[in-house]
Amino acid sequence: MAPNKFLFFIIALLLSLEIHSIYGVTDSRDAAALQSLKDSWRNTPPSWAKSNDPCQDWEGVKCNNARVTALELSNRGLEGILSGNIGGLTELIALDFSFNKGLTGSLSPRLGDLQKLNVLILAGCSFTGNIPDELGNLADLSFLALNSNNFSGRIPPSLGKLSKLYWLDLADNQLTGSIPVSTSTSPGLDLLKNAKHFHFNKNQLSGTISPQLFSYDMELIHVLFDGNQLTGTIPDSLGTVQTLEVLRLDRNDLSEEVPSNLNNLTNINELNLAHNNFTGSIPDLSQLTSLNYVDLSNNSFDPSEAPIWFSTLPSLTTLVMEFGSLEGHVPEKLFSFSQIQQVKLRNNMFNGSLSFGHSFGSQLQLVDLENNQITSTTLNSSYTNTLILTGNPVCKALPNTNYCQPQPQSTKPYSTSLAQCGGKSCPADQKLSPQNCECAYPYEGTMYFRAPSFRDLSNVSFISFT
Repeated sequence: MAPNKFLFFIIALLLSLEIHSIYGVTDSRDAAALQSLKDSWRNTPPSWAKSNDPCQDWEGVKCNNARVTALELSNRGLEGILSGNIGGLTELIALDFSFNKGLTGSLSPRLGDLQKLNVLILAGCSFTGNIPDELGNLADLSFLALNSNNFSGRIPPSLGKLSKLYWLDLADNQLTGSIPVSTSTSPGLDLLKNAKHFHFNKNQLSGTISPQLFSYDMELIHVLFDGNQLTGTIPDSLGTVQTLEVLRLDRNDLSEEVPSNLNNLTNINELNLAHNNFTGSIPDLSQLTSLNYVDLSNNSFDPSEAPIWFSTLPSLTTLVMEFGSLEGHVPEKLFSFSQIQQVKLRNNMFNGSLSFGHSFGSQLQLVDLENNQITSTTLNSSYTNTLILTGNPVCKALPNTNYCQPQPQSTKPYSTSLAQCGGKSCPADQKLSPQNCECAYPYEGTMYFRAPSFRDLSNVSFISFT
């Protein structure tokens, strides 16, 4: 071997040994990519400053055979941008940077290089700009959560290529345009046959909901389109998705009649169509025996008496139809359901006498019939929870009764009971370990519910944490 070539070989060998000694068990390419990310961030975990070996010592980094396979850094106070160097972590399977409000800037198209990525969670950050088309290259992706950022522009049609996708959450951004469906030259979200969650609420999406978006062979359980600017009708095809459990279309500009085949969605437990421009008859929901929450408020349905299903749905916890056109008597059987918690029917045209009958559900907390035409009441004296009848003729004759007085709006924060704690105590040095000292130092934080089956947070029997 020529002397200069031999010298070059020795230098290269020494450099490789030096790199190995610096990075320890971590592949040098992954270590370099992580070091680049670290250099662009503030508030990285303290362990990142104590070692140059991510796989061995860095908090939030998981590895397999010296390759980085997971970055789990949720709610760490990270600040900075997500640089394109993230694309160098080619063995990455899971990436979770959620709830780091200090993460800003646009998403790098190089996220599309992470071909093995299965989970991508960037919820609750402050990312801006468009969602990269390149995310459609992540063929193994099953969980995509980009909600609660500042993304703008359109939903990339390329997401329709993610055939393994289970969870698609784009809620609470500033996305515009229509919901894309496939064409002869482009994919669309109608191709996501295995998806169970379409969370697109709280954006600025517009246009009609294409009938092509839904089909009988989809597995959707959550369709959350509320808080957008969608127009046109509810497509009949939506009524063919038999797996659906939650449907929220409220706070849009949808119109015309509600399709009758929504009554076929027998697994649905939450239906919210409020604040639209629906016309025609109040939809028949008599077959929805699993329904526990329904809101049809602020539409333009034809005037009618309370539909029969008001008195036949045994799982109902909350009935809301405010600013409607209901008339006649309030059916007393409605109050007898064992699960009923809230009845909110203010600003309708109910008249005559109000009666709760001989018994009412033990969980009934609120009956709001403000601004109707109720002239008298026959109430069960054992009902002591909230009843609101202000603005009805009955209150002109009985102005001093409790139900004719303005009701204070107060909400009590939920807190877990300490009754099970007994004599438990916790050493002072374990203050930050609530998993070991749950009674002395309970978890604190904000819980976000998308489709809870309960409405009364003051009743701790509805909530259980194990």
